[in-house]
Amino acid sequence: MSRPITREELFQQLELDNRITNEGVYISPEVVSTLDFENQVQEQMRTCFDMNHETYLKSKLPVGFRLDSNYRIRLSYKHDAPFSIEHDNGKYYLTEKGNQISEISFLEKPKFYNFKTSDGVNMKTIANEVGKTKVTVAYSNECALKDKGLDCKFCNINATKSRFADVQGISWKTPIQIAETYAKAREEGYESITITGGFVPERREVEYYIDVAEAIQDLTGLQDFGGTACVGAPSDLAVIEKYKEAGYRAISTNLEVWDENFFKTICPGKDQICGGRQNWINALKREVEVFGKGNVRSFFVAGIEPKSTLLEGIQYLTELGVVAIPLHWTPNPGSELEGHRAPTPEWYFDLYQKTYTLLRQNGLTHKDLYHSANVENSIFDYFYDLDGDHLDIPRHEADRVHFVGEDSVVGKNDSKLAEKTA
Repeated sequence: MSRPITREELFQQLELDNRITNEGVYISPEVVSTLDFENQVQEQMRTCFDMNHETYLKSKLPVGFRLDSNYRIRLSYKHDAPFSIEHDNGKYYLTEKGNQISEISFLEKPKFYNFKTSDGVNMKTIANEVGKTKVTVAYSNECALKDKGLDCKFCNINATKSRFADVQGISWKTPIQIAETYAKAREEGYESITITGGFVPERREVEYYIDVAEAIQDLTGLQDFGGTACVGAPSDLAVIEKYKEAGYRAISTNLEVWDENFFKTICPGKDQICGGRQNWINALKREVEVFGKGNVRSFFVAGIEPKSTLLEGIQYLTELGVVAIPLHWTPNPGSELEGHRAPTPEWYFDLYQKTYTLLRQNGLTHKDLYHSANVENSIFDYFYDLDGDHLDIPRHEADRVHFVGEDSVVGKNDSKLAEKTA
């Protein structure tokens, strides 16, 4: 049972999460050997990316853990990290340089992970839990930009496939496999699904997404299945309407980098194959027209370009009605930028606060974030919570931290966070 915490403690845990993401966590093979991955602990499935600080092939790794407040933190492995997980008398603890921070528990394994599709494929290789109500499917675990030598410099999707696909049994997903897995996940309360993956030819992409939507609708009987289509910018913007017609609730086109010159250098394939940076921006504009404000999302890989230009992009997109979210860059193993260092935790926390202010100023709500982004209980979810903009979703609520005090009153949308961080 988690303990309620004060508003100030929650803010401190947000800062701790930010530091852990930045510096990584060490867990020894001996501690890993005590974990019950078969029945209890959710293991990392590298269906698209390896999000650890370094490649780890010695054994399975847990996806993440919870502090004693229920705060959820992703485990990104690093052998010399200042943070580590220790085991003592059946209990587990998060420590920093030997100093105990909190007793922890590991993220629970979803029940659907134990099932197989009708053609015998493990469902845990099809869809991955990203919160108590959300799953994400990476239908393709490779990117066609590799063949042209145009991979995004921060991306390790192709390296991840070469290192983990055979080990974990991960391959291309068929629409019926996705539909069966999602239907099974819905039985235990998962409501939303994001479909994503590496680059494939544009015509094939839209047809595949339509096939997936039809398979889910046929199997579940749901016309609105809580779907988000994560797609590249099409050369023909008219195809965006096809995703809406197919039944997707939201759409995502991840710009990744805002600065024009950084975009050309860091994302050469997106620049050369998809009509250039302006076409990506035009695609997001058209997506807002088709899907509506708050139903379009664009992620940025934060820490590669200057903060000032990134915030220019976030301001521009949020004014359009795009839920523009910067993600903490981990220089992934196997990417062109492996071995580089991300900015400091303080750099990121300032960026997140400024981004949240832009989201709020442009009328983008917690509900918009929830419906468009394949993240749950992120730092932005808690920023909204701290301002009183809570979600009335029981299963989501059971997964979040509960804090006490007058500022936790539901509906009290008074920008207390802005006062706190001004």
